[in-house]
Amino acid sequence: MSKIISDTIQGRSKDPNVNAGFTISGVTTATGVINASSDVRISGNLNAGIVTVTSISGNGSGLSNVGVDTATVDASTLQVSGISTFKGVVNSSGDVRVTGNLNAGITTTSSLVNGTALSHRNLIINGAMRIAQRGSSSTENGYGDLDRWKHEYAGTDANPTFSQVPVVSSDSGDNPYAVGLTTCARITNADQSSDLQASSLINFNQQIEAQNLRNSGWNYNSSSSYITLSYYVKASVTQEYHGFVKTQNGTNYAYPFSLGTLTANTWTKITKTIPGNSNLQIDAITDGGFQVFPIFFAGTNYTDSGVTNNAWASWASGNRSTDQTATWFTTNDATFEITGVQLEVGPVATPFEHISFGDELYRCQRYFTGDLKYVCWSGMTTNGYNYYVQILWPTTMRATPTCTSTIVSQVGFPASAGTVGDLNTTGGGVGLTANATNSGGYYYRTFTATAEI
Repeated sequence: MSKIISDTIQGRSKDPNVNAGFTISGVTTATGVINASSDVRISGNLNAGIVTVTSISGNGSGLSNVGVDTATVDASTLQVSGISTFKGVVNSSGDVRVTGNLNAGITTTSSLVNGTALSHRNLIINGAMRIAQRGSSSTENGYGDLDRWKHEYAGTDANPTFSQVPVVSSDSGDNPYAVGLTTCARITNADQSSDLQASSLINFNQQIEAQNLRNSGWNYNSSSSYITLSYYVKASVTQEYHGFVKTQNGTNYAYPFSLGTLTANTWTKITKTIPGNSNLQIDAITDGGFQVFPIFFAGTNYTDSGVTNNAWASWASGNRSTDQTATWFTTNDATFEITGVQLEVGPVATPFEHISFGDELYRCQRYFTGDLKYVCWSGMTTNGYNYYVQILWPTTMRATPTCTSTIVSQVGFPASAGTVGDLNTTGGGVGLTANATNSGGYYYRTFTATAEI
């Protein structure tokens, strides 16, 4: 084998300004550094150990066997199939969007999309249907069982039943039990001897304190700012169902929507992303500002065939939804179940926010406190003397409540419960006048305080 040993290889031209080339056939091995002041062009394959470059131009359309979908690589898109590992820092000057799951060790972020909160996202109170201070079942209009949820009905032959029931663990698919929801609200229609009347109405709703919406971060006057309502539903009858949301300040506006046709006895997750609107008014007050109706069933006094779903319109009692099918109403003992209700700022329905039972109860007690037990007096009583005791609520209530009191037992005091006075958002007081002198006198009573919207 021969060798070429030279300090310089130069082309045929002796003029340094004239480019001339040379051709080497076969395999050439360079053990040192090859410096080129201009382009190095390789028409065949480049087989190298480590290649270091300061930049790469072009769209990569000719690359192969590098794990890149070269057919779709352009100036704005890079698709990588399989698992890609980045050992350094990945910097992005634009958005990083993950449509599937993000599996990471430690993820640090300064913000979330559209300012979605990490906690306290849910503007609904008792969306998991766990708190029922008044009891687990009711047939009354208004607040009767599950805290914060109001039920209304009219035009029925018999009263429907609203109750708290367990979620069945054997349900398959995307169901509430699989995401940690163990209780739900159930509406059971009574045996209706009549068809759906124009005046018939059954609904289930929650009124949200206006200031909670006002201070949520939702720009409710902008059509490019959103809130998202999500929940699980199950109906015993296959048909289309309806719901709506409604503002309660200024000129009221409503946003009706369809739940679609639900398959009987099958859990379905409903998600509705709702834009703001320049006509909406929500005040910074403790009264109602926003009302959520995840299920609404009614006759033609409350519906209109001309209603447009998924659009804000001025509220009127007769246009709460499009006209409705009567099948569910006329089916004896038909049921509708709902749980996992979440209303949050942003265009995305995040997983349901679970909070502790104690925290949820505390939030409910701002509106209703039930069965507070007080030994109001225990000790010496003197006939004719008044014994006054201050009562404190577990939390500051939304407004000065309506209070009721029931005597459990007493010694040395009259049977009358007396009147709870000096009421305010933090407590009240009650006094009884002893009717006997007794070294072991006492009176023991329970209290409820209501400040619902």
